[in-house]
Amino acid sequence: MEVPIEGLGDWERTHDCGTLTADSIGQRVLLMGWVWRRRDHGGVVFIDLRDRYGITQVVFNPQHDLAAHQKADQLRSEYVIAVQGEVEARPEGMVNPKLPTGEIEVNCDQLRVLNVSPTPPFLIEDDIDAGEEIRLKYRYLDLRRPRIQANLQLRHRAYQIVRNTLDKQNFIEVETPFLTKSTPEGARDYLVPSRVHPGQFFALPQSPQTYKQLLMISGYDRYFQIVKCFRDEDLRADRQPEFTQIDIEMAFVREDHVMGVAERLTRALFSGLNQIELPDPFPHLSYAEAMDRFGSDKPDMRFALELKDATQGARASEFKVFHNILDSGGQVKGINAKGCSNFSRSQIDDLIAFAQELGAKGLSWIKHTDNGLESSIAKFFPAPAQALLIEALASEPGDLLLFVADQPAMVARVLGALRLELAQRLDLIPADSWAPLWVTEFPLVERDEEAGRFAAMHHPFTSPLEEDLPLLDSDPGAVRARAYDLVLNGNEIAGGSIRIFQRPIQARVFELLALSPEEAEAKFGFLLGALEYGAPPHGGIAFGFDRLIALLAGENSIREVIAFPKTNRAVGLLENSPSDVEIEQLRELGIRPA
Repeated sequence: MEVPIEGLGDWERTHDCGTLTADSIGQRVLLMGWVWRRRDHGGVVFIDLRDRYGITQVVFNPQHDLAAHQKADQLRSEYVIAVQGEVEARPEGMVNPKLPTGEIEVNCDQLRVLNVSPTPPFLIEDDIDAGEEIRLKYRYLDLRRPRIQANLQLRHRAYQIVRNTLDKQNFIEVETPFLTKSTPEGARDYLVPSRVHPGQFFALPQSPQTYKQLLMISGYDRYFQIVKCFRDEDLRADRQPEFTQIDIEMAFVREDHVMGVAERLTRALFSGLNQIELPDPFPHLSYAEAMDRFGSDKPDMRFALELKDATQGARASEFKVFHNILDSGGQVKGINAKGCSNFSRSQIDDLIAFAQELGAKGLSWIKHTDNGLESSIAKFFPAPAQALLIEALASEPGDLLLFVADQPAMVARVLGALRLELAQRLDLIPADSWAPLWVTEFPLVERDEEAGRFAAMHHPFTSPLEEDLPLLDSDPGAVRARAYDLVLNGNEIAGGSIRIFQRPIQARVFELLALSPEEAEAKFGFLLGALEYGAPPHGGIAFGFDRLIALLAGENSIREVIAFPKTNRAVGLLENSPSDVEIEQLRELGIRPA
């Protein structure tokens, strides 16, 4: 039977569905929301009415009001309704302690059906088995789930904390342009054709980097912005083509000044949102030490399991594989999996396969038993070599020693990933623990072998360490940057640097990156010109806001904390974007259809 739809009329909501308590008993109320669940118990209809504030049970009793009961009999999931009635105590034994409203119910005597709904493609509940694609296609329904609503409310509160915290430190919020100049370095730009200037294009900003530097040159010594950024990246898991940053820039500062602001903001967010107290100050590691000890520039510091140099033991051995690697400039490093000498051969083979999938030629292993070191390669290690391995890896009987021999980059890649894999398998990561870390002094540049040139490790505006400036000419790969990343539980949540503020140094770095003076002028002439007009020393940092909120919300994917995300294929399933456009639109832009 078709359900008649009614208008709101002069009805006004008196309460939301999450605020009524035992103190409300006896009050007459008017609630509005969505039908979450409907139950019929002996002719009495119970409706769980939901809005973003919570759930209230509404009772339709034919003995109390027959007309309202008859209408309620037609209600289904996700119908939008308005109800009037009196707040009553739930009967003895019917209290729901899991709900803030669990002590009361509303005895309805007036009901208006404001809209109807077909059966949703999935339940509007937190525990659902619907795939992500169907959820994103019907995102307006997915957003009704309490968990997603809680995530977006958390995001909202984070916005307020960011603004209040930075405002108290004399930062000014300034909006920078979305239509800007294309300067393709790193990720690809999203291009926007200009109708007014046919054949020319704006670019959506990958970051407000140059604009915030210009603000420092303009005298706005403390700037921030919660800003949308855009990167046309290759397909990668848990990345978004549009994402949000907390962007911060400061003038007349050193690294420690910027880090101090970032630490205070991070502590304010964790304390204000989740009542978590982070350490003060955060520990520091240089990039070189992080790679050496953990095989990663974003190490998870919640557990030990460090990489150890096994060079001396390898040199003292008769194992030619290790010798050949060392003679070719490679490394031999290992991990001590404490208490794992009882691993079966299939378990070890599984670890070997894991290493090989990452590009390793193999994974050598030795068990430390009560009888000494045991392995198919142990025979190549005489007693002095074994003693050196045991010392280097702090090994004891019962341990399993795992080794990778390769070039340094591969050793770090494989053992860094193996470290995380072992921590998960061995349950070494303590629950509800937080380990922030600053990683500093990154290399200024890295060699792009495919392009045959150096590329900026962060971005081309990062300042070298002053003591390394002479190396720009003699040994560019050894130049350290005044760059710093904030890492939390193995996730990079923020990155920044002290910027180049003198034109000659900026021009030299552009030259190092194979940008000719003409190219540098064409792409960044506006910034180079500004550097000549009294540019102050300055630096900043940008937080990945989506990633930070996902961590605070306990979500594995940033898509769970973004209202309308794209898939990992950069597709908007809800609105079906990107899409074709009409030929006439292309012609107006001076673009020929393919």
